[in-house]
Amino acid sequence: MCTAIGYLTENFYFGRTLDNDVSYGEEVVVTPRRAPLVFRNLPAAERHYAFIGTACISDGMPLYYDAVNEKGLCAAGLNFAGNAVYAPPQAGKKNLAQFELLPCLLGSCASVRQAVAFLRGAHITNQAYNADMPPAQLHWIIADRREAVVLECTRGGMKIYPDPVGVLTNNPPFPVQMFKLGEFVGLSPREPRSTFSPRMRLRSPGRGMGAYGLPGDLSSPSRFVRAAFARENAVSGAGEAESVSQFFHMLDFVSQPRGCCAVGEKYEVTLYASCCNADTGVYYYTTYENRTPVAVDMRREDLESSRPARYPFVRTMTVVRAN
Repeated sequence: MCTAIGYLTENFYFGRTLDNDVSYGEEVVVTPRRAPLVFRNLPAAERHYAFIGTACISDGMPLYYDAVNEKGLCAAGLNFAGNAVYAPPQAGKKNLAQFELLPCLLGSCASVRQAVAFLRGAHITNQAYNADMPPAQLHWIIADRREAVVLECTRGGMKIYPDPVGVLTNNPPFPVQMFKLGEFVGLSPREPRSTFSPRMRLRSPGRGMGAYGLPGDLSSPSRFVRAAFARENAVSGAGEAESVSQFFHMLDFVSQPRGCCAVGEKYEVTLYASCCNADTGVYYYTTYENRTPVAVDMRREDLESSRPARYPFVRTMTVVRAN
């Protein structure tokens, strides 16, 4: 399970949690402009926009979970098990295998509008990466500082939905998530007024009662509501430190501690949380073991190179000792 958020202060920030019971050796990868992007059905892109994000490397190829390009376009794939449906390649379409979607969009599009225009003629195929890696069942959030959309491929075909809350979790499909958000129309960060009875002035028993009823469980619909509430009401200064700190606090609102979500004999945890300044290309992350943010700056790399730069996750806990 996962949660993704886009957040605008002075700069635009985009990131996500990745919750799972197993790690695949994630690392931060910078794909420079001249690193060839090879596709199954489309011509290779020998030159493209540079992008940075978290990926696992398989046979030398970065398989991105989330990434941001040098123009500020952001995208992340989140688990959509049971609802995602892909089909074989179709004649006359821009056929993209599921694992090619992020590098294709981020390599060629500078905005959500360009990405949506590209996707209008695209078709997400059921082609596997290899015999041991079938297509992951995903849906995607695509965002920039102006807007966000959600892309879903289901039995009804490919749909692109405007995402006014700039948040995505997992199941159910996005329109259902947005419909259920209406059940919480009365939530507020402010203290509630006494409307129980015109004859009585009841007092709230404590602070935070304006958000009474905000769901606290780990399910996708509940995390969607919590993340949307946090994102819409978060107050942050414009500086980098305040914005990044606030972003990670929002992700903490939906994170999963070990032991609370059992998967057989294992437990699902928040393997990592990311926050990328989409305007500057600085990608921050924390891991379950290391809560101190680690930063990788895309623009400190040689973006005219033909070889990706790789930074394995720092998982050892960092402690600042006061004495």
